[in-house]
Amino acid sequence: MTTNFTYASAYHDAGVPEPITRPDLFEGVLWRRAMAYLIDACCIGAIVVLLWFFCLLLTILSFGLLGPVLWFLLGLVPLFYHSLLVSGEHSATWGMRIFRLQMFSWDGTRPIFLQALAHTALFYVTVGATGGLILLFALLNRRRRTLHDVLAGMLMLHRPYAVRADFDPWRL
Repeated sequence: MTTNFTYASAYHDAGVPEPITRPDLFEGVLWRRAMAYLIDACCIGAIVVLLWFFCLLLTILSFGLLGPVLWFLLGLVPLFYHSLLVSGEHSATWGMRIFRLQMFSWDGTRPIFLQALAHTALFYVTVGATGGLILLFALLNRRRRTLHDVLAGMLMLHRPYAVRADFDPWRL
């Protein structure tokens, strides 16, 4: 009895943009991603500072009873920032929008919230556990996908300037 697995890679990559045929979609994705994350870190920092005052006020008014819950929720701000914006209408955080990046599910659709949540959680867990070395994984594949992109089934693409708002690289 023999088994033929030759169809598996063709099925998995069916219709997904390739860097060879569409280099404009992958141009500068890595450096744009890094710069976008720096902008996102500043946005998250500003949100946390604003919420910190609110949490401090509520902790004082509740005589410390709400403190542990509020401070725990404050720690979830980065997770929800990324998840809500990536699963939103633009499929990108504010930093990604500035650098014209957009996240897609592997099938070309906008990521759903649970997929964006898994992507974000995997990012923070893998980067935290390896001290950022896991991001070197993006240098080893042709689409410049990071490990958390692969595990969550997502692809980040650069949006060329002359595209319409409902940009869909799978149907070009």
